[in-house]
Amino acid sequence: MHYTHLGRSGLRVSRLCLGTMNFGPFTSEADAFALMDRAVELGINFFDTADVYGRKRSEGVTENILGRWFAQGGGRRDFVVLATKIYGMMDSPARPDPNLDRGLSARKIIQGCDASLRRMQTDRIDLYQMHHVDRLCPVDEWMGAMEALQRQGKIYYVGSSNFAGWDLATACTTADLRASSARLVCEQSLYNLASRTIELEVIPACHHFGLGLIPWSPLGGGLLGGALAKAAAGRRAAPDFEKQVNAKRPQLERYEALCAKLGAAPGDVALAWLLAQPVVTAPIIGPRTMDQLTDALRALELKLTPETLQQLNEIFPGPGGSAPEAYAW
Repeated sequence: MHYTHLGRSGLRVSRLCLGTMNFGPFTSEADAFALMDRAVELGINFFDTADVYGRKRSEGVTENILGRWFAQGGGRRDFVVLATKIYGMMDSPARPDPNLDRGLSARKIIQGCDASLRRMQTDRIDLYQMHHVDRLCPVDEWMGAMEALQRQGKIYYVGSSNFAGWDLATACTTADLRASSARLVCEQSLYNLASRTIELEVIPACHHFGLGLIPWSPLGGGLLGGALAKAAAGRRAAPDFEKQVNAKRPQLERYEALCAKLGAAPGDVALAWLLAQPVVTAPIIGPRTMDQLTDALRALELKLTPETLQQLNEIFPGPGGSAPEAYAW
């Protein structure tokens, strides 16, 4: 396994991050336990989850699965760099609570952190991430709450997810003015070969402020994982997925042909492309099976040449660089 620092922090994480969103809805608890055990054996020490994962509002299904896995002992919790998130709706549908609705108030952050700690049966969260930006909550408020949690030893590092470039700039400059310990160390964003909008402003902000980038949906929901071959074999035949495949069919045909020429699986190439981007810390892989987990490791050894990177850019062109040069003189 390869490791790198998370942004400019001293924390070292694996170059692949184990995403747990499937645990509960699509992956049974027994299978999730086996996947996490195998991930640790392979050296993956970076696990990502969220309070809302599990598709059962207010129950924290996925965090509870992680908690029962940690409770088995054997050094599991000490090895894992545990990342979870706060922002989404965690009130009961039967008893709506406006202070457990979406947002980043100090009350929600502090209570949400305590609830996540209970569910995951741990005394600390290594990386506490804001799952979305809350522009109705002052930055000083959520930052103060994060600082309080750090002082209590409940969280170590603070990250963001789905922030715009100017949100990152506001958060980082505010932290610098406050000399805050809750300065962001990373941003988690949608990023893959077929979705490159964040190259306009989010990635330049990450570069400027020294934030690590954690891409979610690195295979574009399956589009970059051999979608045409799977469709031909009768797999992933859901109507919405077929529409996505057909909309990008010319690009996917060129992409899968290039992958075949390289002798590499399309999913490996998509992950290797992300790993070749300087700002990327670790793409989040979300395996449902053991084969999907072990297959992802091939990307760590796949080195794409400058020529191949250029070909991939031609097939899936980005926005043309960073803003404003991408669209202005």
